[in-house]
Amino acid sequence: MSPSWSPDAAKIRALAEFAAGAGHEINNPLATIIGRAQLLLRDETDPNRRQSLATIAAQAYRIRDMIGDAMLFARPPQPEPQAVRLRATAEAVVERLSEQLTEGNCRVELPSGDDAVVRADPAQLAVVWSELLRNAITALQPAGGTIQVALSFDDQWAHFCITDHGRGFSDLEREHAFDPFFSGRQAGRGLGFGLCKVWRIIEQHGGTIVIASPPGGPTAVTVCWPRPLP
Repeated sequence: MSPSWSPDAAKIRALAEFAAGAGHEINNPLATIIGRAQLLLRDETDPNRRQSLATIAAQAYRIRDMIGDAMLFARPPQPEPQAVRLRATAEAVVERLSEQLTEGNCRVELPSGDDAVVRADPAQLAVVWSELLRNAITALQPAGGTIQVALSFDDQWAHFCITDHGRGFSDLEREHAFDPFFSGRQAGRGLGFGLCKVWRIIEQHGGTIVIASPPGGPTAVTVCWPRPLP
């Protein structure tokens, strides 16, 4: 199997359709559970029963949040593109991740020189940077290390690449890298909707994402993003 690959668009779209249908069906009984737990909790005086009801409500809210992520993956908001500076967005995300970087003994090397202006929804572009950098931080644990960011651009496209020197992806992890909640991969990398959410955002903007990860690493994630229209 080649160490470089792109997500299977048809597979992710099928997962999105399943997430949309399942999320809708689960939300209705879940709302009943939450409402009933709140109603019982309001009049309950026994401390042990109150604790049990509070636990039920808390776990139901947790399920609701996960369903919310699934629905957001299935039906993401349409981007509102504008001219956004690519490296400046990355710098802002790195600043927000400063505590996590410090705890993980990691540092991010950002390129100097000219910035690239891309056509992007600012919030969604920040999500892409954040998810990919978080994955790189996780990949470098427990020792930590340097995350390298490369940036290049021409008149039509901007390319940014995030490289970590973790152990890389196995064949199985490669096959399921963009699957939500796949648990067989490197612990923490892409858990939840991380990579598939990144793909959905990039696809909606007309870009592409490719991962290169030979056995033993390093892992390089390259994103190709459209520049502003003339």
